[in-house]
Amino acid sequence: MKNIPAVRPSPIAGSWYPRDEKTLRTQIEGYLQAALPPEVPGSIAGLIAPHAGYLYSGPTAGYSYHCVKGQTYDLVVVASPLHDYLPYPFMTSAHASYATPLGEVPIDHEVLEEFNHKLSEAGGPTLTPIANDREHSLEIQLPFLQCALAAPFHLLPLMIRAEEPAALRAFAEILALLIDKKRTLLVASTDLSHFYTEEQANQLDEHMLAQFAAFSPEGVLQAEKEHTGFACGASAVAAVLWTAKAIGAKKVTLLHHSTSAAATYDTSEVVGYGAAAISY
Repeated sequence: MKNIPAVRPSPIAGSWYPRDEKTLRTQIEGYLQAALPPEVPGSIAGLIAPHAGYLYSGPTAGYSYHCVKGQTYDLVVVASPLHDYLPYPFMTSAHASYATPLGEVPIDHEVLEEFNHKLSEAGGPTLTPIANDREHSLEIQLPFLQCALAAPFHLLPLMIRAEEPAALRAFAEILALLIDKKRTLLVASTDLSHFYTEEQANQLDEHMLAQFAAFSPEGVLQAEKEHTGFACGASAVAAVLWTAKAIGAKKVTLLHHSTSAAATYDTSEVVGYGAAAISY
């Protein structure tokens, strides 16, 4: 691929979250401080966090990242959907790093290349690198990670469109082999139901969150397929849950749920947000 800048510039800073470094850091630290999640047993293997603009989903995301505040990880795997259409089941960034107002986040290309090699050996779809994307759902997790974690980290960015359980599970099991010996945090980026009344959203989200709590990647995909609950990152969540199971995680703890009505005061059409922690 030619003419790809090493650093992916942020297409959403200044709109989805503040462009000013001090303002952004202060806002995120406020969310982290305000969050009072329930106790999570064991140590953290992964998180599920929302990805709307911080005004809407930031308070709920704060519950997820509160659980890893002050921790250090060698590698953070962020799995997200891709909202723009590209005909690839699995994608990653073609850049060397992501830029946010808090600094650059380097991509671990050594792990990425090894992952792609093992995917190819297994005969399944490999990771397609994309450049200059506008995907917000992956990037919006990065400033929270930069604020919450105690030290810089390397990133494995994964954008997932595949929906077939067998393909997602195979993908996850290969990923688990690569990260099993590293100090790794898994992050699944997803919002919940979109544009239902708040009453309907609460019912739909309760069902989807129940699948999270049951540690059931199959249930997450089934709820999305049957429209009994919604998660725009259902495939990303399923992949992260399967990966977490494969590296020995035992439990998912629900941390928080909210809707956009908390910010807009409009209950006629809301978006749901959920936070959860996956632990050993």
